[in-house]
Amino acid sequence: MPDQADAKTGASRDDVAAGLRAAMAARGFAYGAVPVARLAALRDELDAWRQRQLLAEDVYLKYLRGFTFTPPAGFDEGAAVVVAVPDAPVRFTFAWGGREVVALMPPTYLRARDVDRRAGDALAEALEPHGYRIQPVTLPKKLLAAHSGVAAYGKNNLAYVPALGTFHRLACFFTDFLPPDAAWLEPRALPRCDECDICQRRCPTGAVAADRFLLHAEKCVTLYNEAAAAFPPALEPFRDDCLIGCLRCQLACPENKEVRDRRAPGEAFTAEETSLLLAATALERLPAETRAKLERSGLAAFYDILPRNLAAIRTR
Repeated sequence: MPDQADAKTGASRDDVAAGLRAAMAARGFAYGAVPVARLAALRDELDAWRQRQLLAEDVYLKYLRGFTFTPPAGFDEGAAVVVAVPDAPVRFTFAWGGREVVALMPPTYLRARDVDRRAGDALAEALEPHGYRIQPVTLPKKLLAAHSGVAAYGKNNLAYVPALGTFHRLACFFTDFLPPDAAWLEPRALPRCDECDICQRRCPTGAVAADRFLLHAEKCVTLYNEAAAAFPPALEPFRDDCLIGCLRCQLACPENKEVRDRRAPGEAFTAEETSLLLAATALERLPAETRAKLERSGLAAFYDILPRNLAAIRTR
């Protein structure tokens, strides 16, 4: 691939890569890159998991159809970049029965556009002055982060990034710049996991297994409380007070010791508003201020399941 940086600014690839690292570090981000030539191997790896029945067929199809493993024209000698942006669970409060009830949203549901924008801005700042392009892409983020070396797997199958733990969001991009340190590494496990089984013991459904680092997604409460279908009778969701998803293993994990108390402030709902939400009042019939709270916080996007999930927290 021609060295576009030399042609436009005189900067070497090493200089461009150094500027990229500096732009990420200045924001507290972490990043890794994988040559786009490796993306076929990424898809093959997912397919191998399915064939070995390590990944349930419905889970495999749910996510695979959204991934793009083929780069656009002009990017075929570049890289797939994954950026880890610090994030924290959002703390919402609801009032009922004369008390305040706290409900959390893990750092994987809200502020996605903001995170993607911030990550894209950091890449653009470092690369576009040298003539390189970036383009957002949907890829298996955790797996890409593990192969790039920016993250290691915990026994709970989550991606741990140094200094961020699991309290981050990942964003993926294609770029026609191939960083000198772009890598394809074997995913590694956190060394601590060899002697620790806290996440396995804290998982209420047995989704975390002792013999593998691939989550039993079909047992995870997250798979079910993200969807509108009825909960399987065998599951006991919301035991960690999450509106969606689950934080049970993350809050217990020693690797998250430095970040697990972080919370992002969310909206507070009055007793009247909480009653309307529990009653599954149609969104358009809610008071304007209540709708505004839902829209500002991002909860409006989950309103089809919010009343059911909130009721489950209320009756825990």
